[in-house]
Amino acid sequence: MVIASSSTNPFSSADPGFAALTVDEMLSANADIIARIKLCYAMDRDSFEKDVLALIRRYAAYVHLLPATADNYFSAPGGLLRLGLETGFFSLQGTDAHIFSGRSTISTRRLLEPRWRHATFIAGLCCEVHRVLSHVIVTDADGEVWSGYLQPLSDWLIARSAVRYFLSWRPQAVETRGLGIFALPHVVPPEVLQYLSEGNAVIVPHLMASIGAIPIYRDHIVLDELVRRSLALVIDQNLTANADRYGYPQFGSHLERYLVDALRRLANGHGAWVCNHEKSRVWFGQDGLFLLWPGAADDVRKLLESDQWPGIPKAAETMLELLLAAEVFEAQDAAHPTWPICPPSAKTVLEAVKLRSAAILFAGIVPSPEALGMKLVRPPGEPDPSPPTTAVPRPGRPGEQLSLIAPTTSSSATEPADEQPQKPLVPPTREEPPPAKPPMSLTLQAPMRLNPAVRDALTAIVHTLNDGVGPAQACRVAHGFFVPLSEFERQGLQPTMALRALAEVGMLVPTSSGGPPTHTCDFNDTPTVGTVVDPRFIAGFDLGGFTLRDAGGH
Repeated sequence: MVIASSSTNPFSSADPGFAALTVDEMLSANADIIARIKLCYAMDRDSFEKDVLALIRRYAAYVHLLPATADNYFSAPGGLLRLGLETGFFSLQGTDAHIFSGRSTISTRRLLEPRWRHATFIAGLCCEVHRVLSHVIVTDADGEVWSGYLQPLSDWLIARSAVRYFLSWRPQAVETRGLGIFALPHVVPPEVLQYLSEGNAVIVPHLMASIGAIPIYRDHIVLDELVRRSLALVIDQNLTANADRYGYPQFGSHLERYLVDALRRLANGHGAWVCNHEKSRVWFGQDGLFLLWPGAADDVRKLLESDQWPGIPKAAETMLELLLAAEVFEAQDAAHPTWPICPPSAKTVLEAVKLRSAAILFAGIVPSPEALGMKLVRPPGEPDPSPPTTAVPRPGRPGEQLSLIAPTTSSSATEPADEQPQKPLVPPTREEPPPAKPPMSLTLQAPMRLNPAVRDALTAIVHTLNDGVGPAQACRVAHGFFVPLSEFERQGLQPTMALRALAEVGMLVPTSSGGPPTHTCDFNDTPTVGTVVDPRFIAGFDLGGFTLRDAGGH
C-alpha cells in the first residue's frame, strides 16, 4: 500500500495531502505489530477482537494517518498510529514481570491482573494522543478545519465525503499531555472504563494519571513507569532505524521528559540533593536555582541507568545541551552555558547550571524549599566574599614592646619570647603524606527483572554507603548487605512486597533454616529486623571479605 506524503502548507497546489483511507486499510499496513499484540495477550480470536482489536480500530479512526512529529521520530504518514501500537505492545509485554496488586489476596489478584494488563496497553496506545489536539491543524480540500475534540478524523472525513485531507503544524506548539484526557473518550468507550473499575478504585485513576501526566504522590504508578520506558525504547529504535532514510532527526529531543523526571526524583529523595545543605548539589538563592555540574549530571545518569532507559546520554555535556535546548536550563551567555556560584561554606567558586524556573525541580515537594537571603552567582572579577584567615595578636604585658611583624602560626608564637629557650634553626623534616585511598563507590547491579520500585529503593539505600553521602541506611555483615525492613517502608514500599520481589530474582541470602528471608542484626547498636542482599549484586564490594552462601543456605 502506498501512502501519500504531506507538506506543512495545506494550501499549496503541490501538496498531495493524505489519502482518506479506511480503518481496515490502515490496520492492514500494521498487521505485523497487531499480530504481536495478539500473541502477547494470549487470547482466543473472539476475545481479542472484542476487547483489544476494537480499541485499536477506534484509535486508528481517531488519529488516521497523522504523523507523530513534523521532522523527528515517527514523522512519516501513519506515524502516530504506529507509535501508539508499538508503545502499547511493549507496555503490555512489560506487565509480565510485574505484580500490580501485591498487597491483595490471590483471588483478588486473579481478578485484577487482567484489568491492569488491559489498562497498561490502553495507556501505551494513547500515550501521545494529546498531539492531535495541540500540534496539528487538519483541513479538507474546501478549507474546513477538523476539530479533534468533537469526533475522530475518520468519521469527519466520511461525513465530509473527503477524498484527501491536508496537514499543517502549529507554530511553537507546547507539549500538553493533559489534553490526552479529552481525546480518550473517542478511543476508550465507557463500557471499558466500567470493566477496568470493577472490584477496585485504583486502575482507572492510574490510567488517567498516565495519559494526562497527572501526579499521584501517594502511590507508585507502575503502569505509567512501564509506558514511559516503552515509549523511550520505541522512539530510540525509530530514530536509529530511520536516520538515513529521513534526513537528520533531532536525536535526544524526546529525552527531555525523562531527564526532568530524574531531576525531580533526585530532589525528592536523594540525600545529596537536599536544597541548601552543606555539600548539596542543589542551591537556591535570590538569583535563582542552581545545580552543581557535572556532579548532578552524574547522579542523573546513574539513576536512569539503574532504570535501564534506552538512549540516555552518558556525557554531561550532551545532557546539558539537551536541557538547554528544551529551555529547562538557562545559559549564562552564548559562550558560557554554566554559572560560577559561591554557596555558603564553599571554599572556592563552583560550576553550576541554572534552572529557568524553580518549579521545574520542586514540583510536588511540599513545602517547597525557601531561597537563601543572598545571591549565589559570583560575577567575574569579584573578590572572594569569605574573610581571609589571619592570626589574632595576643594582648601585650605591661612594659612589653610588641613586635611590628605579624606572628607566625607556629605553636611557639603563643608563648612569651623571653620564656622560650634559644634553639638552633633546623629546617623541619618533610614527611610525605600516605597515598590517598580511592573513595569507595558502591552501585546496585540488579537483574533486569527486578521490580523498578524495589530497584529505585535499593539503589538509594546502597548509595548511602558511599563516602560523603550521608547516614548509612544499611550495613555490611558477614554474609552480605543487611537492609532493615524499615528502610523499605521509608522508601514507600511494603517490606513483604520488597522481599518477594528480591527473592523472585534470587538477590537475597537464604537463611540456614530455610524460613522467611529475614535476619536480626545490630544496626546502629539496636537489634533490627531486616534482610541480607547477596553482595554479588552490588558492584564495589570486595567479595573476598564475605562468607558467601549458596542457594541452600550453606
